[in-house]
Amino acid sequence: MAKIVFMGTPAFAVPSLRALIDGHEVVAVVTQPDRSAGRQRELRASPVKRLACSANIPVIQPRKIAEEASIEELRSWKADVYVVAAFGQILPQALLDLPRHGAVNVHASLLPRWRGAAPIQAAIRAGDPQSGITIMLIDAGLDSGPLLSKRALALAQGETGQSLHDRLALLGAELLVETLPGYIRGDIKAQPQDDRQATYAPRIKKEDGNIDWACSAASIERLVRAFKPWPGTFTRWKGAQLKIAAGYMGGGSAGMGQVVEQDDGIAIGTGEGLYFPTELQLPGKRPLPVSDFVNGYSDFIGSTLGC
Repeated sequence: MAKIVFMGTPAFAVPSLRALIDGHEVVAVVTQPDRSAGRQRELRASPVKRLACSANIPVIQPRKIAEEASIEELRSWKADVYVVAAFGQILPQALLDLPRHGAVNVHASLLPRWRGAAPIQAAIRAGDPQSGITIMLIDAGLDSGPLLSKRALALAQGETGQSLHDRLALLGAELLVETLPGYIRGDIKAQPQDDRQATYAPRIKKEDGNIDWACSAASIERLVRAFKPWPGTFTRWKGAQLKIAAGYMGGGSAGMGQVVEQDDGIAIGTGEGLYFPTELQLPGKRPLPVSDFVNGYSDFIGSTLGC
C-alpha cells in the first residue's frame, strides 16, 4: 500500500482526507498554522487538522513549506505520493521531487479552464453551465500539470459559491479514490493540458465584492451568488456599507444604482436591466428581507447606491 502525505487546509479538503483515511495509508498531514478567528481572536485549527487529530495522524504545520527544515521533515516520512487539496502554499520543486509518484492535486474545475485560486467563484461569475473536478499532477506552473482524470457536474439554478463548493468537495473525494490506485499502479497515464485553452481565476480579495452598478443585472446576479458566503457583495448607501446577500435580475431600466419601486418589489438600476435584491444588511444590523428593510428605511426608495 502506498504511503501518502496529505496536504490541505479548509473544509473543501476534508472529504478527500476522510476518503483516504478509510482505505489508504496516510502517514502524515500537512496543513496551515492555526489562525486567530472570531471576536476573541482565539487560535483555531484548520478543518483538516481537526480531522487528522481525531484519526491520530501526525500533523505538521510549517509556516513556509519551502523552507529547508520543512522539506527535511517531509523527507523523513518517505512518502510514495503527496495528495494535495486546497493546501494554500506553493510546493517547491525540491519537495515535488521527493515522492516517487509526485504530488497529486484535487482541483475544483475542469482544467485547463479556471486555473488559479478561485475556480469555484469564477465558474459561477462567468455563467458556465458546468464545473467539475480535475485530478492532476502538480508541476512548477500554476495548475498547469498533466491531467489524470476529470469529472463534470452541471451547475444548479441559483448555485452559490457555498453550494458548489460543497458539491465539488464530495465529488473531489470520490474521484480521488477512484483515480489514485490506478495512477500508482501505472494504469492511468498523465495527459498534458492544452495551454491554449487555459483561463485563470485569481485569488479573491474582500474589495472584489463591491458591486459596480454599471455592469449588467445578469452579471451582478451571478456575482452575488458566486461570492456567497465569502467575501459577500456590497454597495454604499448614505456613506455606509450595505450588504446585498441575495436577489434576482429582471427587465426594465433605471439610472445606474438608482433604487426604484416595481410591481415585483424593489429594484436597482444597472448598466442593463434591473436587479431585485431580496435581502439587505447594514453594519451592526441583522440581515433583513427587502420589504422589512424598506419599512424601516423609507428614504431607501429613490436613493442612488454606490455613492
